[in-house]
Amino acid sequence: MYIGIDLGGTNIAAGLVNDQCEILASKSVPTCADVRTGEEIVKAMAELALELCAENNIDAKDIQWVGIGAPGTIDSENGVIAYANNIKFFDTPAAKIFRETFDVPVYLGNDANCAALGEAYAGAAKNARHAIMITLGTGLGGGIIIDKKIYAGFNGAGGEIGHTVIVKDGKPCSCGRKGCWEAYSSATGLINMTVEAMKKDTEKKSLLWAKSKDGTLAGVSGRTAYLAAKEGDELALEVTREYEEHLASGIATVINIFQPEVFCIGGGVSHEGDRLMEPVKKLVREQVYTRSIENLPQTEVKLAELGNNAGIVGAAMLGK
Repeated sequence: MYIGIDLGGTNIAAGLVNDQCEILASKSVPTCADVRTGEEIVKAMAELALELCAENNIDAKDIQWVGIGAPGTIDSENGVIAYANNIKFFDTPAAKIFRETFDVPVYLGNDANCAALGEAYAGAAKNARHAIMITLGTGLGGGIIIDKKIYAGFNGAGGEIGHTVIVKDGKPCSCGRKGCWEAYSSATGLINMTVEAMKKDTEKKSLLWAKSKDGTLAGVSGRTAYLAAKEGDELALEVTREYEEHLASGIATVINIFQPEVFCIGGGVSHEGDRLMEPVKKLVREQVYTRSIENLPQTEVKLAELGNNAGIVGAAMLGK
């Protein structure tokens, strides 16, 4: 039996996970990142793990290890969260602090990497040795799995594929560069594209206005453009086509570098399903380097399957 913990800016989620990568029970509590120090958050994770055991009549001694997926740069070898920009972690010895409350082996990994590992063990890429996952949310998170192991570079900061530049001198990115894939293909990027299109529609003829909450620019979400495009709105279709072209461009670039067996897509925008995936897969097929090589296996582009459970499962598998 293992415990996987997915640390987010809003909630800490923990799950009891068995050898078949099934979550037998789970529990979550608020992170309270605005008022807690990094050390206090780690102690809260340990207390949550103990509560999860107690509520499910599991002896803490029967837990083989705990895996933690946390945002930011992770020194997994030394059990340290080196830095996270949204939570107060600065060279925080998380494994050591955790064991002061719950004395079991503790493994750490980046949260996006853990989500990818979860999909590799129990989700869309469970039959693949090599896989890559991206999540289309506020940012564009990425995880690289090679031989069922997370690839994080020599310093734990690898896998930030969302910060690959796809447009020279393009839109500013939160990382400080311009033209990053994240600036165009995250949910935030989609929202920004939608808002830009609506600003040009001064007569408010587009359905984008009707599909925005309260009919305002502030009410635009990652769904606004797709809701309007579903009804044939031309301006919305222009937005979704541009979004899909940027998304496919980045996917094809990553596939050309790594040639994974499976490339899976998760996060909020992925909930559009086939409306997103069918045009993106077509565009990727047209761009990958291997497109004209007959009889060569090609990367399968798929939707992620585990949703919010991916991080818990992947964290629990860190000790494998």
